[in-house]
Amino acid sequence: MIVRDFNKIVENDRDRVVSDAQWTSVRMLLADDGMGFSFHITFLEEGSEHTFEYKNHFESVYCMKGKGSITDLATGETHAITPGVMYALNKHDRHTLRAEEELVMACAFNPPVTGTEVHREDGSYGLVTEDA
Repeated sequence: MIVRDFNKIVENDRDRVVSDAQWTSVRMLLADDGMGFSFHITFLEEGSEHTFEYKNHFESVYCMKGKGSITDLATGETHAITPGVMYALNKHDRHTLRAEEELVMACAFNPPVTGTEVHREDGSYGLVTEDA
C-alpha cells in the first residue's frame, strides 16, 4: 500500500514538485511506484495559457478549483473548465488550456511519468526510453 501526504511532499520532497512556465505539479505517484499510471495535483496560474500535445501519453484531468477553458485545436471546440469538470485526452489531443482563475487539477498520466520530464517544443513529454 502506498500512502502519501500532499502537504509533506510539498514541504519535504522537492524532487516530486515540478514547476514550469506558470504551473506547478505535485507528483503523488510516479512511474517508479509501479502503478501503471502517475497521479499529480497541478496548479495553473491565473491568466496563464498552455498548449500541450501528449503524443506519448494519455491524460485525464479533474478540476477541483478555479475557472478556465480548454480548446481542442483539431476541432476548435472550447469547453468551460470549472470544479467538477473532467476531460480526457483520449486521442493525444493537441489543446490549449487557459486559466481565468487559478486552476487546481488532479491529473493521471498513462504511461506514468518519471517526474524528470520537461515539455518539449511541441508540448509533449518523451517516453521514458526517449530523451524526456
